Amino acid sequence: MATVDESASPLVVPVCFAYDGKFVYSPIDKKPKSVSINELKRVRNIIHNPNVSLVIDEYFENWNKLYYIIIRGRAELIYKGDEYINALRVLSKKYDQYAQMGLEHLGYPVIKITPEKIIPWGDL
Repeated sequence: MATVDESASPLVVPVCFAYDGKFVYSPIDKKPKSVSINELKRVRNIIHNPNVSLVIDEYFENWNKLYYIIIRGRAELIYKGDEYINALRVLSKKYDQYAQMGLEHLGYPVIKITPEKIIPWGDL
């Protein structure tokens, strides 16, 4: 996921994500961090500028099967409510590690991306 800071300096971080058919969700999880949740660069960047880009790709030795999708959209942080619970459910269904981690008890935000443009390429 790519974000930019107040100086327009980009940051790209790999993320785990789940798509519910309308929104892309990516959690802030329990893996060790060197700063607090609110001090994470991607969190601060989203608060400052919600425009993000996400690349999803799949590599194959057979290059005829290569593909990627670029999702450009707006991100926001969600902390509670029905949508938050649904996002955690969708993420835990896709990633068993998140189900075991107990994301719902951490109180950490979920990044919600509302796609504005989806650019596919390759053998989808």
